[in-house]
Amino acid sequence: MAKKKQSENTRAVVTGAGSGIGKAFALELSRRGGDVLVSDIDLNLARATVAEINQRGGRATAEQCDVSKLEDVQNLAERAHAWFGQAPNFVINNAGVALGGNYLEDISMADWRWIIDINLWGVVHGCKVFVPILREQNHGVLLNVSSAASFFGAPKMGAYNASKA
Repeated sequence: MAKKKQSENTRAVVTGAGSGIGKAFALELSRRGGDVLVSDIDLNLARATVAEINQRGGRATAEQCDVSKLEDVQNLAERAHAWFGQAPNFVINNAGVALGGNYLEDISMADWRWIIDINLWGVVHGCKVFVPILREQNHGVLLNVSSAASFFGAPKMGAYNASKA
């Protein structure tokens, strides 16, 4: 009898999976036998991640989502359910942005809003939408990606540090 893969039957939604850590999560979950909905604000990047997964024999689809908008995350959950044929059971709130190089007082209010909307509200939206879905199944994983910058503030990255804390 073949050994079951570690993440077989995983129905994962990964935000910010068009690049970086999110892409790495998506590729690894697929490698372990999971199906992955690759989400990113940049649909072309999400599609590139999906192409890489599919080339490796995995199963994935791409969806555009701006996690700073609750409605986008709600739509993402609906599209995930439709694509998986059932609710997702693994969600990674990974989408995030960074901005550095300025003293706190030199960071524009628009940049503060951009960073907080994605890094903080994106996670809040993901939790608000997906926790009830996971709870209804009586199992599942919700992983919120943070940063060491939340504990040890990086110089000239005040808005990023605050958003990750």
